[in-house]
Amino acid sequence: MKFSEFWLREWVNPTLNSAALSEQITMAGLKVDAIKSVADDFHGVVIGEIVNCYKDIHNTKVNLTKINIGNNKLLNIICDAINCREGMKVVVATTGIILPSSRYKIISTTIYGIVSEGILCSFGDLGINNDFSKIIELPINAPIGIDIRNYLQLDDKIIEISVTSNRGDALSILGIAREIAALNILSLNIPNIESVTVTTNETCAIFVDATIECPRYLCRIIKNINLKVLTPLWMQEKLRRSGIHSINPLVDITNYVLLELGQPMHVFDVDCIEGEIVVRMAQEDENFISLDGTQIKLNKDTLVLADQHKILAISGICGGKYSGIQDNTKNILIECAFFNPLAISGRARRYGLYTDASCRYEHGVDPELQYKAIERATQLLVDICGGKVGPIVNRTQENHLPKQITIILRHEKLNLLLGYRITEEQVTDILKRLGYEVAFSIGAWRVIVPSWRFDIQLEEDLIQEVARVYGYNNIPKIPLTTNLTMTQHCETNLSLNRVKNMLVDKGYQEAITYSFVDPKMQQLLYPEEKTLIILNPISHEMSAMRLSLLIGLLSAVVYNQKRQQRRVRLFESGLRFIVDSQSDLGVRQEFMLAGVLSGNRYKEHWDIQSQEVDFYDLKGDLESILDLTGKLEEISFCAEANPALHPGQSAAIYLSDERIGFIGVIHPELEGKLSLNGCTVVFELLWDKIIDRILPNACAISRFPANRRDIAIVVSEHIPAAQIIAECKKVCANQLVNINLFDVYRGKGVNKGKKSLAISLILQDTSRTLEEEEIAAIVNKCIEALQKQLHATLRN
Repeated sequence: MKFSEFWLREWVNPTLNSAALSEQITMAGLKVDAIKSVADDFHGVVIGEIVNCYKDIHNTKVNLTKINIGNNKLLNIICDAINCREGMKVVVATTGIILPSSRYKIISTTIYGIVSEGILCSFGDLGINNDFSKIIELPINAPIGIDIRNYLQLDDKIIEISVTSNRGDALSILGIAREIAALNILSLNIPNIESVTVTTNETCAIFVDATIECPRYLCRIIKNINLKVLTPLWMQEKLRRSGIHSINPLVDITNYVLLELGQPMHVFDVDCIEGEIVVRMAQEDENFISLDGTQIKLNKDTLVLADQHKILAISGICGGKYSGIQDNTKNILIECAFFNPLAISGRARRYGLYTDASCRYEHGVDPELQYKAIERATQLLVDICGGKVGPIVNRTQENHLPKQITIILRHEKLNLLLGYRITEEQVTDILKRLGYEVAFSIGAWRVIVPSWRFDIQLEEDLIQEVARVYGYNNIPKIPLTTNLTMTQHCETNLSLNRVKNMLVDKGYQEAITYSFVDPKMQQLLYPEEKTLIILNPISHEMSAMRLSLLIGLLSAVVYNQKRQQRRVRLFESGLRFIVDSQSDLGVRQEFMLAGVLSGNRYKEHWDIQSQEVDFYDLKGDLESILDLTGKLEEISFCAEANPALHPGQSAAIYLSDERIGFIGVIHPELEGKLSLNGCTVVFELLWDKIIDRILPNACAISRFPANRRDIAIVVSEHIPAAQIIAECKKVCANQLVNINLFDVYRGKGVNKGKKSLAISLILQDTSRTLEEEEIAAIVNKCIEALQKQLHATLRN
């Protein structure tokens, strides 16, 4: 919101300069975003009067004028503005003046033999706006010879603030002035708003069907107004400095009252209204034509104002085309209402009709403000446009208006939360200054919240109010004291941070994705699983609770690939949500750890050929994680069907006989549907199944030599290397310190359906040097076991 500092000071004028005032507004919770001058620095430009104006005989587009600038001084000035005429009060820049628009000094100029001794200024010339087409027309009573900077108050500042969603009361000069008055212990200079004398008995028939959405609706007819008059310059300037362009007196007056008091209003052409007026809910797909001619189909939850044949306005948002004010409008209906914020919220965004009115109604308007606002607008309208004023038509349902809230504020609770004691008298004074009704008794205040503060609901809200007005800077900084106790740490629990750090060390980045996912994408990955659907989602693409962390991670991979990221490594930990009738609320939540690999195996390097990641890259990283549990020997990777994964490059992960997760390459058919580029490898683990770890046993390094023996065997193609290694470990007792697969061969010399595996055995004893006979015996045991269990043969 933008507003004029001078306008604010008409209501409350603290002894603070602009910078200090802005700082105070920010510390009160209304953040000041910017302060800028109304106009650039210039001096010597004065008010003059055109005493003579006629067309030049050489060029009829040029006016030759004589300008009275006071002190019996007349100037000859040539002007080509279309609105230049005799009798106007204008803004005159004489020779020697430097204007902001050009930064050049004005000099006398001879045109057609006539010397021009200055220029008549537009707002553009003064650097106030970009309108150079017309010269400034001042009120007829503007004093000649006065500096225009003083007359238009161009030393004013425009203050722009950000108002949080809970402070709708601060979206007006009145609301901001209340805050400044409370902070500086000053009284408000509220304009005198009296009831306007009724001069006609004409009214209109108003019915309110939607009393919950519109518990108060006021309106009145004003006849025979004059729309040919101009909006007073003082009002135009206040609107302009608030970021609103002047349109016509009616629109300007309602905008002025909106900024001044915070009450939105709307004006209709009475002669365009057919029959009775009703405030009701729209019918499904009912048509509405906006002021700019846009046709909108309304939902049935939209509040409207309608006559017998058409919708006149979307209530609280904008008016319609067929009841809007025209240049020839003579008779008007002025509306002022309280709409329930829930009835307005979201509708403007839905229809793309965000307005200042909808903003204020969504934040919440004071339900006691409507009488003052309609009288204030009527008063200004009659003063500017004239007209005969009808009585106010009032349709109010008191039982549907917001109820006054009473809150008990305990002194002990206030001191406890602030960590500082504020006296009873200070608290009472602060609350009263803010407009609360306060009564203190036995260590607590009974506080009645003012009608304009929709955001105050709890005792904690009042404590915040007291703290911000007392001044956060005035609360001393006292170090927190507490009794520290060491939390128990179980060494047999695997730390999630330890796993995260390992993945980061391996080049992964942690991702945090939404628990809400696209149901279509989830259905692709889990076609046979039930999904928990959200009734009121953020969007349709986020309407399902995730069955796996992979939905979010794969979306992140696609996002990065579209931005030319050729190497993506991500992991995430979090909850998944499984439909389970046996669980509380029918949902089982499980904590998961998941990861994804895509793109190049290594970072780009001149000495390394580009290679794409594969199943074994991720399997190696995953085994590093599982090794932290001390149970890697008990882990097995077993082929198992998964509709989301490649049937030949995927596996279920088992700890002993319990399934704890899976790993695999995304199915080729899904890659295209998910917009994935290239091989994408994923894993997911049930965290609770791997959290228990076996503590490592420390033992001395053997002083005796290690011996390596290699064997090459031929086995069936379907036998995994893990099974071969497991068989060797069974028969080698404690002398086998390491076993490793170092070569796989298929081709010449190996029958089809077979493969040759080369395995290294590292043998070592902790107490003595192994003899060659002992080593040979161990190797033979391995060969015999492999021959017996796996039908392996030694390769020639």
